[in-house]
Amino acid sequence: MTAHRIGFLVWPGTKALTLALAEEALSVARQVHPEVSYERVVLHAETADAAADTPANAGDWRLPGQPWSAAGLEGLHKLFLLADEPPGPISAGLGSALKQLVRSGCMIGGLSAGVYPLAQLGLLDGYRAAVHWRWQDDFSERFPKAIATSHLFDWDRDRMTACGGLSVLDLLLAVLARDHGAELAGAVSEELVVERIREGGERQRIPLQNRLGSSHPKLTQAVLLMEANIEEPLTTDEIAQHVCVSRRQLERIFKQYLNRVPSQYYLELRLNKARQMLMQTSKSIIQIGLSCGFSSGPHFSSAYRNFFGATPREDRNQRRSNSPFELSSVPAERG
Repeated sequence: MTAHRIGFLVWPGTKALTLALAEEALSVARQVHPEVSYERVVLHAETADAAADTPANAGDWRLPGQPWSAAGLEGLHKLFLLADEPPGPISAGLGSALKQLVRSGCMIGGLSAGVYPLAQLGLLDGYRAAVHWRWQDDFSERFPKAIATSHLFDWDRDRMTACGGLSVLDLLLAVLARDHGAELAGAVSEELVVERIREGGERQRIPLQNRLGSSHPKLTQAVLLMEANIEEPLTTDEIAQHVCVSRRQLERIFKQYLNRVPSQYYLELRLNKARQMLMQTSKSIIQIGLSCGFSSGPHFSSAYRNFFGATPREDRNQRRSNSPFELSSVPAERG
């Protein structure tokens, strides 16, 4: 069997974890199914200003691999660019080699800040790209032709991007599922004690202050209370009492910073939680509705349809039919 060649092009300063997550998924796949064959190639990138990109302690230890070369890139089926922080400009030679590699049919991707060199070369123009929430504004401003998303990872035609952290493992599981089937991806996730296989379209968990766009202490306290009381929602009066403001003052704060009243924000919070459970658990629709604070099935279904434009059952069935991980999807609803 001919080995499938996967390359990892590493920028200076990249931490071992980013590469280790990707390599571990491929290594475990081979252990689980010996017939799965990947040849892994680790290469080191250079920038137009390599000295500025190299951390002061880089001489102490660096990731294994060889300096990149045209010969090292030759014959790759997939190539992932790895960086933990947005790197500087790419050298002309490397940029030319990467563009030639794409023209030859290689599938290319960026992990964490590895999306930046791809975008610099115009290789993400018109493509969706998963960008870490810390860099979204900067990335969108610098590369308006790329479609930056808040997804864990994106696989758009022949481009693959992951926002960083554990999403790197999520993307590699998707690669295994695409190359060898969902059963293998599920076996690898079990071997790695991964709680569940996350889909690329799931959104990054952004810190509360960043999600709210405000550090107002009373607003933060109120939202934390809401998030802690999903199954048995508090009234607006109860929330105001807990955060030590009047109901009217609380409504003014929500209107000023979130452009909605507390009850509306709370409802959206519960509906988003319900949608997450629909896609990630095998609980029945009525169980999910009750656990998210809705008094009855019709009440839950009506509120869900008004907000998302589809009933819970329609949304679940649609997502399941589009998922590449059929074996891990929830069972069909009865009735």
